[in-house]
Amino acid sequence: MIKVGVIRGGISDRSEASLNNGAQVISCLRGDSMCNKYKVVDIFVDREGLWHINGIPVSMDQIVKKVDLIINTLQGDYGEDGKVQQLLEQWNIPYTGSGPFVSAVSYNKFLTKQEFEKLGIKTPRHILYPAYHEDFDEPIDRYSQNKAREVWERLPPPWVVKPLTGGSSMGVHVCKTFQSLVEAFEDGVNQKVSILVEEFIKGKEASVEVINNFRNKNVYTLPPIEIKIPKSKMFFDNELKCDNCDYGICPCHFSHEEKEELERLASLIHTGMNLSHYSKSDFIITPKREIYALEVNTLPEYTEQSLMPKALESVGSSVPEFIDHIIKLTLNKK
Repeated sequence: MIKVGVIRGGISDRSEASLNNGAQVISCLRGDSMCNKYKVVDIFVDREGLWHINGIPVSMDQIVKKVDLIINTLQGDYGEDGKVQQLLEQWNIPYTGSGPFVSAVSYNKFLTKQEFEKLGIKTPRHILYPAYHEDFDEPIDRYSQNKAREVWERLPPPWVVKPLTGGSSMGVHVCKTFQSLVEAFEDGVNQKVSILVEEFIKGKEASVEVINNFRNKNVYTLPPIEIKIPKSKMFFDNELKCDNCDYGICPCHFSHEEKEELERLASLIHTGMNLSHYSKSDFIITPKREIYALEVNTLPEYTEQSLMPKALESVGSSVPEFIDHIIKLTLNKK
């Protein structure tokens, strides 16, 4: 039997979500369709970065002996930023997903936007502000006022203020007034993060998943998912993503031309950024049918409330089939 390690938990604020994400993968691997092919090795990474199997701390040389490959279900820092990928490569352990460098680029929202621009893909105008440094920057209140004023002079409101790295829309603010912009900068200072400010693009939100070597296609694009945002919200924020309501619509209500362009752009991002196995790109379609790329995610979420299972189901596939597929890609080094 093939020994499949599933890494979950992790050091980030998304560790609880990662536990649930990994649990879904483990459940699939232990299901009737795969239990005779794969032996699950449940690997827990705690908030200090220590690795455990069955509650017992283990070293990397022990991990090497216990697994044939790794499915990475970590989220946030260490899991999505290329660090765990680099560690696995150092120990020559095959793993699902993209490599260290492209994972790090995709996790950094500013670098991702630079890649979009190189590929000729529209993305919202933006300004990067390095993390606040107490020894070199002004007092926090003056710093926040001055940075907000700079944004006010360069970009029209409203604005989206977000941490440079991280996922699931955590720490994101949509600001309509100068004072709310100041408060967003103050929050960024308190969180000790670099800040990306971008123009708010009004329109319909969409996500598109891409899979390598699936159904006889080198790059297979799943149908776009339309994100239905409640009127009480301005965007698909972390609160919506974490509740149990269903906001993803698939099949979507986009026009045929919009769907084709979304799929083309998601495929272009995946290949142009040299991503591996799978990815998910997020877009905004404006009322004038312009499409802006927002971000790309190199690690899918497998839970029932996430978007990928819905897209797979729409084409007659499933999460177990997807997991089986990426295991084969990993073992065949494709």
